[in-house]
Amino acid sequence: MSRLPKEIAEFFPYSSIRPFQDEFANTIYEAVNAGNHVALEGSNGLGKTVAALSACLPVAKEQDLQILYVAKTHRQHDRVIEELNAISRKKAVSGISIRGRCEMCLHPLIIRHAPDARSAMEICEQLKAREQCPYYRNMEEKFERFEEVQLHIASKPYTASEIQEICRTEGFCPYELAKRLLGEVDVAALSYMYAFDPVIRNAFMKNFERPLNEVILVVDEAHNLPNAAVEMASDRLSIFAVRQAEREAKEHNYEDATIFCRRFRALIEGMTMRVEDERYIPPDLLIEAIRAKAGIKAPLSFFDYLHDTGNTIKHDLLAHGKYPRSYIHRVGEFLLKWLETSSDDSFTHVMSKYVTKIGEVSARLEVVALDPSKITKSVFSSVYCSVNMSGTLEPLESYIKITRLPEKTIQKAVPSPFPKEHILPLVCCGVTTAMKHRTKSMYKKLVKRIAEAVRYTPEGNVGIFTASYEVSRGLLDAGIEDVTEKRFFVEHRGMMSKENEQLIKQFKSYAEKGAVLLGVEGGRASEGADYPGKQMETVVIVGVPYAHPGPRINAQIQYYENQFSGHGREYGYVWPALRRASQAAGRPIRSLEDRGAIIFMDYRFSTAYCRNYLPRWIRKNLKTLPDEEGAIAKELILFFGFK
Repeated sequence: MSRLPKEIAEFFPYSSIRPFQDEFANTIYEAVNAGNHVALEGSNGLGKTVAALSACLPVAKEQDLQILYVAKTHRQHDRVIEELNAISRKKAVSGISIRGRCEMCLHPLIIRHAPDARSAMEICEQLKAREQCPYYRNMEEKFERFEEVQLHIASKPYTASEIQEICRTEGFCPYELAKRLLGEVDVAALSYMYAFDPVIRNAFMKNFERPLNEVILVVDEAHNLPNAAVEMASDRLSIFAVRQAEREAKEHNYEDATIFCRRFRALIEGMTMRVEDERYIPPDLLIEAIRAKAGIKAPLSFFDYLHDTGNTIKHDLLAHGKYPRSYIHRVGEFLLKWLETSSDDSFTHVMSKYVTKIGEVSARLEVVALDPSKITKSVFSSVYCSVNMSGTLEPLESYIKITRLPEKTIQKAVPSPFPKEHILPLVCCGVTTAMKHRTKSMYKKLVKRIAEAVRYTPEGNVGIFTASYEVSRGLLDAGIEDVTEKRFFVEHRGMMSKENEQLIKQFKSYAEKGAVLLGVEGGRASEGADYPGKQMETVVIVGVPYAHPGPRINAQIQYYENQFSGHGREYGYVWPALRRASQAAGRPIRSLEDRGAIIFMDYRFSTAYCRNYLPRWIRKNLKTLPDEEGAIAKELILFFGFK
């Protein structure tokens, strides 16, 4: 503990520190204490969460600031509370993890019907306004007891699920209680959208008594933030939604909306006939087509009318105890967004085809945001400071530029704490998933190399993460299931979250016997789950997951080229792909005790161009294998001691 300054040591809860954990914590403390932003890369197993909390808490306490800790998954939020509980046994601290209304709400209408955070927010606001939520009403009617519960939860760290159970017993709204505690606790752990989505942030923080300049913002798994920000700023409208809007307008006797939706549906169905996969749609072209073929002379006024009509329908449905969803509102909202972004070069407009959950081919219009900083810049410029950390954030300069962090942001890549002998990173020559090489013979060769990796992983599980579902299909067609001789699990396109979780749970249960999981780089199995110990002893990365070079990717590259001359392809195409590959590669190494083999099945990972985007802890020991049968087996035998 002597390597930690006394300010950090007062909060650090463990008797020993991991290699380089002190360097990580000290960098954060010095930056935050000076009010500076910081971007750090630290590998898995470093103990980043507790290091960041221990470094930020002394500054927050001394300067009366609050820590907002944002992360992508509920598991990461609850991990923050676990570490705060450890800290609280040494120093008094408080904190809560918060989930969305969809997850925390106890009202049956939202539980059954709200598909996303914004829908849940709209329904919730209407239920409260009409005094139709008993859980919200109880907070006023049982005010004294409600205050007692608040004081109790604010006294020490609580997870969202623990708050929910307390409120279920007491009859209070867990989401509203958490909101009201937001300004009362030392740390709040929550999703990116509550800090970055403008609509949700403004609604959520009405009860937050502090301005953002009194907030230390910790962004965990920060490599996810650019994509999350782009999603927040984008929008889409399916043919299905337009068809439902037409039906809704007819049911509610809105003849003009019925006629418009019918003509609009015919218009986009006609456009779909000329789209194979994805096509750029000039925004003015669609508006002119709406004028000409749908008979709308003043599009802005008519789109506003659809939006307002949808609101009227939603209020009426709620008044009759029904789920307040309006597809007319959805159509109006999307078309207003289309019109609003039509002359903004930080957006592109496309039509894309997709496969529905029942296997049918459909299409949708999309407003695609190209600039994450439209979402992130205002937040970073408003908070007291921010800590941006991830195991795969290099090159740090790219992240800083893309998100528009201040130029003086401190950058640091902390060495890996893993013993060199615990990690075996390999690149196989002679194989690739580059488009022009995706032949039957190449897939057969990949299958042979993968089978070798599986066979010589003696006991634990093996993960195979491919560049795309198409590559997974190619491996399956080439007979990969038949040659691995272990229980085989496959992550399919369009899997529901719970179905995917069950798949991973079953795969993990084979840790002592050995099983194989086939997933994709960037999927739930390769980013949202950890596989410590024998749950994954070898991971095989099949191909570089470059995005399909369609209109949106080309627009992204061109936009970044205009913003950062000479870096368009790097920021818009290369960095996102190698980040996904790096995340998948790190799945087996989750603690200092873990041992794992990482096998890149694509010669491109050995090139300087790709290699430089891999985390330092991988690239510094990366070994390139010759294109020879048995080369993988030889390395794995030496690494695992397999006989």
